[in-house]
Amino acid sequence: MNLLTPAILFGVLIAVTILIILIDLVLGNNKQRAILINGQKEIPVTSDDTLLNILSQNQIFIPSACGGKATCGFCKCTVTEGGGEIKPTERPFIKEADAEKGVRLSCQVKVKDNMKIEIPSSMLTAKEYQTIIEEVRQLTYDIKLIRFKLIKPNKMEFKPGQYAQLKVPGIDVIRAYSIASDPAITDSIEMIVRYVPNGQATTYVFKALQKGDKATITGPYGSFFLREESKRDIVCIAGGSGKAPIRSILARLKATGMQRKVRYFFGAKAVRDLYYTEEMRQLEKEFPNFEYIPALSNPLEEDKWEGATGLITDVLDRMTGDLSEAEAYLCGSPGMIDACIKVLNKHDIKTENVFYDKFA
Repeated sequence: MNLLTPAILFGVLIAVTILIILIDLVLGNNKQRAILINGQKEIPVTSDDTLLNILSQNQIFIPSACGGKATCGFCKCTVTEGGGEIKPTERPFIKEADAEKGVRLSCQVKVKDNMKIEIPSSMLTAKEYQTIIEEVRQLTYDIKLIRFKLIKPNKMEFKPGQYAQLKVPGIDVIRAYSIASDPAITDSIEMIVRYVPNGQATTYVFKALQKGDKATITGPYGSFFLREESKRDIVCIAGGSGKAPIRSILARLKATGMQRKVRYFFGAKAVRDLYYTEEMRQLEKEFPNFEYIPALSNPLEEDKWEGATGLITDVLDRMTGDLSEAEAYLCGSPGMIDACIKVLNKHDIKTENVFYDKFA
């Protein structure tokens, strides 16, 4: 027997083994799998990618501000089957009780087997839009209005109070901003953006974004929106760029004749932080059952301010009566909203009638 024969046979065996492993890997990564959404819509899957990416590739857009890095915690969904064990990267964003129900960060779940998930039905209608910047307007020293002309698709139906996401070109950053425009206008949307020092998205908006630029947005999203079927009196509370969704809500109420009594508390530090004041005053003239109450916590001497002063919570408390039959819409920082909810509770508002959107 030739001495080379065993060596050749061994080499062939090794080569065949490696080939089998490679074939198994290829076939394993491309085996047919499926994601069943809400027990109704099924998506075929062949790539070994994250749930967030696969849904996006199939035109289902789950909110995500960090581009899948597990730092924002926005891309939550419920995985009822096939998600595997929850990862340590998800733990900081998911309460134990929610984890037991299958709540996961979709950016951290790899689709390796058949999967069943549940997401809000509103996410199934969110789309990706190609837009052109139609207007960039400075509202205050640190707040801008951006109007996006919708190109493809060319219309967006949204509820007053909902938000959309802006993709920052060139970097893997996505940020959510409330829609500030009239929901009756469907061929464009407006966002109100407040500058955050060193913020990647707001730096782009304030330093680079110009009229005529192209931009990609997704939406609409959110369960914070006007309950149009209600006839209750309304209390609106906002601060800073939190005026955006309230402006959209007011546009809808105006279009329907402002049938409900509305009081709008807006908190700011000084006069330079106020904007759209003339718009709000005009609304007061048109509708006697609408009242706009701007409050300054630290007015400057040169402001010569004669309106309400103090923290918005204190102004709300002293100017509000019984709210047991009212509903409230709040938008602002988590701290402001939590403090305002305590005041609303003090005035007997029902928990189920308080709606809010916290700007993180």
